[in-house]
Amino acid sequence: MKVHEYQAKAILSQHGVPIPDGEVAFTAAEARSVAERLGTEVVVVKAQIHAGGRGKGGGVKLAKGPAEAERIAGELLGMQLVTHQTGPAGRRVGRLLVEQGLDIERELYLGLVLDRAAGCPVVMASAAGGVDIEEVAAATPERILRELSHPTAGLSPYQARALAFGLGLDATQVGPAVKLMRSLDAAFRAIDATLIEINPLVVTRDGRLLALDAKITLDDNALFRHKALGELRDLTEEEPLEVEASKDALNYIKLDGKIGCMVNGAGLAMATMDIIKLSGGEPANFLDVGGGANATQIRNAFRILMSDPCVKAVFINIFGGILRCDVLAEGVIAAVTELDVQVPVVIRMEGTNVEQGRQMLDASGLNFTTAATMAEAANEVVRLAAVA
Repeated sequence: MKVHEYQAKAILSQHGVPIPDGEVAFTAAEARSVAERLGTEVVVVKAQIHAGGRGKGGGVKLAKGPAEAERIAGELLGMQLVTHQTGPAGRRVGRLLVEQGLDIERELYLGLVLDRAAGCPVVMASAAGGVDIEEVAAATPERILRELSHPTAGLSPYQARALAFGLGLDATQVGPAVKLMRSLDAAFRAIDATLIEINPLVVTRDGRLLALDAKITLDDNALFRHKALGELRDLTEEEPLEVEASKDALNYIKLDGKIGCMVNGAGLAMATMDIIKLSGGEPANFLDVGGGANATQIRNAFRILMSDPCVKAVFINIFGGILRCDVLAEGVIAAVTELDVQVPVVIRMEGTNVEQGRQMLDASGLNFTTAATMAEAANEVVRLAAVA
């Protein structure tokens, strides 16, 4: 789960990470009031959406005084902000962060992410802040410093000092930097984050280190431990079909292809998308109905697939274990009948009660195409999608 920048900064501040003074605003009038309270000559008005590249897209602007902050806020609120991460449709801006302007001397990068190969968080730092870290990693990977954070002990002081000196901070800044890095590491663990990124971490002219920007991604599976953090979820920033799927405990991610996929098990779902691509097609989604899905969930999953106008054919690939093949057939028949599905449906299933399931599909009188193997099913659904 992602949170907005102002929410991420509030979380980090609670864990001792220094941030600029600022407040969220939902109207232009509120933006003016915040600017008045900040009392600085320059304020920054920042659009709040779940995407990077806001500055390049025109979503971050400087304002000289409350009146200009109000005017800029009026321009930003309600706009469709397009960045390299939003796609051409962009995201509607519904809230703003109004912050004090800072006299910045240097821009650094600092982030934590789970290193799955090492089995622990890794702290990454770079003197090349303020730009996409992916560009730095591709062009000059040696400029990214890394320190593994121990699974139980966390980031040690000597590791944080190594990063601080590696960033070229002076002696008076090393102590605050060590404290900031260890606070960030502690926050990562405390909130069960999968990503915390500060880009840029700035050094001001008077020598302070502040998180000028902040991005946090939380582990959805750990939100039961963090009820307050779960309430920060902004459904307007998420794909509507993914929100709808989450209500039925379905794992759904929308993609750009035209072959809808319904599979049980994440591994089989990945293999299904791979074989569709190998057959020359493009999957329209990742949809894992889970091992214990019932007929109602299958019907709801089909409804979500059909809600995507890009879907021209459906590939159902089920290994019947806990989810028996006859239960799958029952749900699919009910969904196709209820929704009056007009696109081709290709079904490949194996496992518990597979013969009973196939008999139910044959007896339904509906236009299903069954296949014995994944390769056969993938080739057929790609062919049908091309002519649909």
